[in-house]
Amino acid sequence: MTLRALHQSARATGVLLVAASLLVLPTAVPAHAAAPANPAPAVVPALQQWTGGTGRVVLSDTSRLVTPIGATAPLRQLATKTVSDAAELTGLHLTAATGTAAAGDILLTVDPTADFGAALPNLKAEAYRLEITSGKITITAGGQQGAIHGVTTLLQTVVGSADHRSLPTGAAVDFPNYPVRGFMLDVGRRYFTPEFVRSYIRWMGYQKLNTLQIHLNDNEISPPGGNWSLAQSAFRLQSDNPAFAGLAATDGVYTRADWDSFEDTAAAVGVTLIPEIDAPGHARAFTKFRPELGLNGGNSDHLDLGKPATTTFMKSLYAEFTPWFRGPHVHIGADEYDKAYVNQYQSYINTIAPYVRSLGKQVSIWGSFSTMSGGGSGYDPDLTVNSWNNGWYGPRQAIADGYHVINSNDSLLYVVPFATYYHGQGLDGASIFNSWEPNVFPGDQTLAKQDPHLLGAMPAVWNDLVHASYTELQVHALIEKSFPALAQKMWSGTQAGTDYPAFLNTVRAIGQGPGTTYLPDTLGSNDVHADLALGRTTTASSTETPTLQPSNATDGLPDTRWASAATDNQWLQVDLGSVRSITSATLTWEAAFAKDYDLQLSTDATTWTTVSQQRGHTTAGTDTLTFPPTNARYARMQGITRATTYGYSLYSLDVRGAGDLAAGKPAAASSSETPWFTPELAFDNNGTTRWASAYSDNQWLQVDLGSVHSLRSASLAWETAFAKDYDLQLSTDATTWTTVSQQRGHTTAGTDTLTFPPTNARYARMQGITRATTYGYSLYSLRLT
Repeated sequence: MTLRALHQSARATGVLLVAASLLVLPTAVPAHAAAPANPAPAVVPALQQWTGGTGRVVLSDTSRLVTPIGATAPLRQLATKTVSDAAELTGLHLTAATGTAAAGDILLTVDPTADFGAALPNLKAEAYRLEITSGKITITAGGQQGAIHGVTTLLQTVVGSADHRSLPTGAAVDFPNYPVRGFMLDVGRRYFTPEFVRSYIRWMGYQKLNTLQIHLNDNEISPPGGNWSLAQSAFRLQSDNPAFAGLAATDGVYTRADWDSFEDTAAAVGVTLIPEIDAPGHARAFTKFRPELGLNGGNSDHLDLGKPATTTFMKSLYAEFTPWFRGPHVHIGADEYDKAYVNQYQSYINTIAPYVRSLGKQVSIWGSFSTMSGGGSGYDPDLTVNSWNNGWYGPRQAIADGYHVINSNDSLLYVVPFATYYHGQGLDGASIFNSWEPNVFPGDQTLAKQDPHLLGAMPAVWNDLVHASYTELQVHALIEKSFPALAQKMWSGTQAGTDYPAFLNTVRAIGQGPGTTYLPDTLGSNDVHADLALGRTTTASSTETPTLQPSNATDGLPDTRWASAATDNQWLQVDLGSVRSITSATLTWEAAFAKDYDLQLSTDATTWTTVSQQRGHTTAGTDTLTFPPTNARYARMQGITRATTYGYSLYSLDVRGAGDLAAGKPAAASSSETPWFTPELAFDNNGTTRWASAYSDNQWLQVDLGSVHSLRSASLAWETAFAKDYDLQLSTDATTWTTVSQQRGHTTAGTDTLTFPPTNARYARMQGITRATTYGYSLYSLRLT
């Protein structure tokens, strides 16, 4: 279409042509009615302030992203990067330019004197204004960080739009509530590839998280038989200096080139790296390298601080690697050391901290002074404290001692993948979204919002289970459950509202951002028919090689696979996390496929039901199996006969479920034990969150399905606080109830699957009668079909 024809088309359709590159589409409204103001763009984290206009601006391939003449090199580089990111995420091919912005352009500029609303003075460098008008789009930032955040919001808005081209007209003022919005990853106990680390940095930047702490050394918690020479330990940085030959781990290291790539990636997306070299505890990598520097003759993970050579060695370590680090902070660890050596410990802290500062870095530390010394008196005063445990050094005591603190509280923010403690299945995103902010600590330690001594928060992943078999992408599946909610609460608190399912819809709409294709999107969709096996714990009878692990079949990646030993009767099994009603499975075979196999389901991984028998396959490919709804927690491909001389090899095992009519529906209860265990958590399609009642009999949990359905079964997954006696009741009006199943005399927790004649109902209720424990009633899920 010619430019003249485009003008004619615009007049005919009511579209105002602003420039060949930027159109404004008016909002359709009835005659004589005022057009409603645009709601705020759905972005993560949500905007602090928004004033809506009317109509939308549409970008095109001729739109320009302009930086002013005299703009800094980083700002010009950001414009070029944004153009590339837009092409990756939307297919739009913008142009980066320097000069004077014209009609239809996107102007990116920095002005520290601009009005950034209620932004705290120390946070204005991260603030920005976004003005979307019929003439042009303008991003005005308080600094380079603010410019990064501004273009991120621009990208998210376009990505989340229905056409991947348009933005609502209006004006935003946006800024963070806290300066530190972080995440800590323990790579000491488990190696994470450079590709994973770079992908995480980009993902963090896309959610306006700005601090990644990398825990570079650690070791197994308890040595086998008390022999530390048998314990896992690692230091992950590899130097070319002969003085440190043999110190770096043998199962994965980061070279200077790797670290430079982390720093480059971080600078481009507004993330600061905090390297952590942990001592004098958690130091087995160092006592292994230099046994004479360890307690107990080197049979320890504690450095012997009574020897001057120990402090000299640690100084040499910081001197060697600090030049690698571009950020302003270095973390020196210093937690969980033997209190018997408190005087030596205090002397070490007071020596190492100023030494690291002499290298040009500020010093961070894990809070330990209450347990070690009863408080911070006598310790170096110029430290930033990660308050990780109220007993070791709670935030109120640390602040009283004059320190700035970061919320890394263990009971709220620690994940130990697949452990039975510290959120082994990941943090609960709904609870974070509904009940947590960076100022929230357990007990009486909660601080005022934006306390000037509270810098922010830093959840942590600790890989304590050094001998467990799991992958970095399985860790990602645990982290992704809560990461967007954490980002939201650290940036703008409650500005995203109270509708967590709606928030998740926004998360899914905007995606994980540019340069993150290595990370599978494990949140899936609100569709209860999504792949239930994705990211779940997967095991097998055998593995052909260490790289062809069972988890490869459920990691969501198309080019990874599991392969078995080269014998018949091998199996692959996935734990779905809780009992689901399963209706189908899809198996994608590599060239080493099964001639004969069964698809089996189980509620306990002991007794198996064959739901599909597959016989006589002659070619590899994809098998889609359907069967009547079957309640199961585990699914298994049970090989019978191989089709080749190799083993069995699957690219993917995809398991789908019947629709849970209660998923995401409004819920109510007679009581909730705490704000963390509210009714909706039994209906959030997450097998790790739960509702819990007050500690008394006759409590109830109820769900509104929204309309009348014909119900015939229910599945109740109980926590250890279960019901001895209860009724399942249905109703069309929430007033008159019909009991469809009476449950009496239960003696163990678990999953109850109830079936009953088809019954029309809109409401369903678990009516407790008698508790089985001294606690209340607690359900992970109540599912209805």
